[in-house]
Amino acid sequence: MVSKLVQEWLRLDKNPQSRAEIEDLAKQDPEKLEHLMSPRIAFGTAGLRASMEPGFGRMNHVTVLQASQGLAVYVEKNVEDAHARGIVVGHDHRHHSKEFAALTVLAFASRGFKVTFLGQVHTPSVPFAIDLKRAACGVMITASHNPAKDNGYKVYWSNGCQIIPPHDSGIAAAIQDNLEPWTWDIDSVSEILDNPVSITEEYFKSYDSHTYTAVDTDLKFVYTPMHGIGLPYFEQAAKMLGITNQCVIVKEQATPDPDFSTVKFPNPEEKGALDLAYKYGDEHGATVVLANDPDADRFSCAVKTEHGWQQLKGDEVGTLLADFLIKHTKGVAKDKIALLNSTVSSQVTRHLAEHYGCHYEETLTGFKWLGNKAIDLEKEGYTPVLAYEEALGYMCGGVHDKDGVSALHVFVQLLACLQGGALAELERISKLVGYFSQYNSYYTVSNPSQTNKVFARIRSNGIPTKIGALEVVKWRDLTTGYDSEQPDHKPALPVSKSSEMITAEVKYKSGTARFSTRGSGTEPKIKVYIEARADNAEDAEVIAKGVWDILGKEWFENLPSA
Repeated sequence: MVSKLVQEWLRLDKNPQSRAEIEDLAKQDPEKLEHLMSPRIAFGTAGLRASMEPGFGRMNHVTVLQASQGLAVYVEKNVEDAHARGIVVGHDHRHHSKEFAALTVLAFASRGFKVTFLGQVHTPSVPFAIDLKRAACGVMITASHNPAKDNGYKVYWSNGCQIIPPHDSGIAAAIQDNLEPWTWDIDSVSEILDNPVSITEEYFKSYDSHTYTAVDTDLKFVYTPMHGIGLPYFEQAAKMLGITNQCVIVKEQATPDPDFSTVKFPNPEEKGALDLAYKYGDEHGATVVLANDPDADRFSCAVKTEHGWQQLKGDEVGTLLADFLIKHTKGVAKDKIALLNSTVSSQVTRHLAEHYGCHYEETLTGFKWLGNKAIDLEKEGYTPVLAYEEALGYMCGGVHDKDGVSALHVFVQLLACLQGGALAELERISKLVGYFSQYNSYYTVSNPSQTNKVFARIRSNGIPTKIGALEVVKWRDLTTGYDSEQPDHKPALPVSKSSEMITAEVKYKSGTARFSTRGSGTEPKIKVYIEARADNAEDAEVIAKGVWDILGKEWFENLPSA
């Protein structure tokens, strides 16, 4: 079987380097070769994401061209006037990203599509350009905050949102039907590749819709683009906010570096990722660190306290944004203001919406769901001012996807309005709607089948009433399609048998907690999101950590945790 795959690979691949690698592995390491060749890299709602290596199971010239051909065929069959509306293509600064983008351009251009090639841009530029150009679809070549060895192929539909079912399976089938390369002639699209289209001016004009207040503050900021492409976008945002002279840039992380040389993982969530920014803050007397991930679609913030630097959790940033945007959105009735977050994110947003009389929606994890739901709400007459998920993704206007730069732009306005700082504001909100504490982490697995085995074991005894010392009050399983809260026990959220996700509400000690656990779609992890609610902060923290410990013992005992 492997020898046939190798022969097929060598027949298709025109890249001398990857051909040589496969030929060497066939002689020296057939076991590794088998892993590279099979199973084929799967196309899903996240598109493609894998390490950059030769073989049908990885990101490389062959698999990217095949994916682009299948996508082109599917789009022309499912989007009206697709060729004339065309495709938007952008890429980040990772190794081979420009080459993968060029192959995407080649596939679509050879099929007769108009191509808007943006060149190297931040990820939100692609969905913005789709809306601006009324394009049929878009592709962004990026692996976001993954390690340097990885790359990805992110697909957006004609509505400027990441794709949702059934488009993923339809595209996957079209890829399988179009594996034979149509052309490798990159020179035929050189004019497109050599003349990228800039939409930066229009993009920043859209910031008028989420400029809520003039910024007048003495705060000093440190900014890091985390070795990515965010700096020019930040500089324009800072200029618009009038804070350019109050900002210090982390020099070692300022320019695009595909090797992410100063961090273990280029993800602001990871421990140690902001250490260099903290050092700059101490040296320059700054009290706020602002950070984007490498493709600038995520945003993180840290504040200086008397005890040192404290990075705000994704839910804390979301809470502050929700409260600020409810108060500062003008010309919209409160009951027409909509806030959204994902099911693994904080319920504080729900309680704030209830307190102020706004509309709230919960979605599945991922901006493919948040963005599409926001569009649905707009059609119903609502104004979605915020959609977010705890993994540092925020949609504050301009695009129907997460945008780390626009989130930063709004958050600086928010900070400038606060008298006592971000932590004092979070305390005020807690007194308003209750004290919440999150404990979010993950367990690592060796492969997806191990994730399935863990969840099968969890379900083996049916729907529990107790999990150790936890009393189960509500139970929702979006894999099997059960929700104890619904009269017919059918979940209101979409059910997917191909992904693992369980959510439960439990009583523990003096309060309650809500937790969700799911298999990651892009990483070898089982993620666990816990949020406790109590009458004071200390009890909430104890409950959240206690739930983590009990789940670890009862469900995940043999798995390594973060």
